[in-house]
Amino acid sequence: MIRAGTTNARYLGLATVLLLISAHGHAARIDHLQILDSLLKKDYDRRATPTNHLNNATTVQCELYIRSFGSISPVTMDYGVDLYLRQKWQDERLKHAQITESLDLNDPNLVKAIWKPEVYFPNAKDAEFQFVTVPNVLVRINPDGEILYMLRLKLTFSCMMDLSKFPLDNQICTMEVASFSKTIEELRLEWKAEKPVIMGKGLRMPQFEIVRILASNCQESFQIGNYSCLVAEFYLSRSVGFHLVQSYLPTILIVVISWVSFWMDVNSVPGRTTLGVTTLLAVSSQSSGIQSGLPQVSYVKAIDVWMGTCTG
Repeated sequence: MIRAGTTNARYLGLATVLLLISAHGHAARIDHLQILDSLLKKDYDRRATPTNHLNNATTVQCELYIRSFGSISPVTMDYGVDLYLRQKWQDERLKHAQITESLDLNDPNLVKAIWKPEVYFPNAKDAEFQFVTVPNVLVRINPDGEILYMLRLKLTFSCMMDLSKFPLDNQICTMEVASFSKTIEELRLEWKAEKPVIMGKGLRMPQFEIVRILASNCQESFQIGNYSCLVAEFYLSRSVGFHLVQSYLPTILIVVISWVSFWMDVNSVPGRTTLGVTTLLAVSSQSSGIQSGLPQVSYVKAIDVWMGTCTG
């Protein structure tokens, strides 16, 4: 009985300590949020850049994490991606000595209350912000005033393709990020120093293989000013396996079958004519099926040369 009572007392004491620690951590977080509220209400202007008072450009480091990379459509010349855009910058106005831990915020009111870089994707044809099950946005405020702003987006990018070597072609598709309202004197975008573009684990494309990814800085010039921008180039090599099975092998077999007419009797005119017309129609049908999945371009493609050779 004495041993059982001692054990219960130990469990009760441990539970009390855990509750006190949890209560202390909760109280500390509430204090940090109250300090943040006081900083935002005091003299914080979310319309001004963090370095506006220094007359310097605010540097924002960007990173892309690709969760999914959809198939590239040669007809519409675009592709869809699901990605995380991570931006990091320094805001000394949110630095406070009493904030001792990072604060993760996803409250829309708090997210709107701080300054954030106004960036957009110049070559995006369509964009969608993810809301399931909550708005997919996170703001992390570190004790030293460093801000991490992350959001999840579903985008459709344009990719102008050169199909002259199709289906043995290589393509370069880009993702562009640029400042929308702030000129380069106010906002400067930079890629993260190491691995600025990260592909999700096990990510594969159905028609292409990603050979390499090149990230670079750029600058857009307009009549109203110069704007900082970033470019991520995806070097893609088309996988020929599908077209080997669906295009090349069938046409090779059709051409081989057409050679049977050389072994037929010279006087068997109807049979030889029927075989020739049938194989010609088969090649034409195969060519039409391939062309239906391609845009109407004004130049000759490699597959056109192949089909023309098989027809001849």
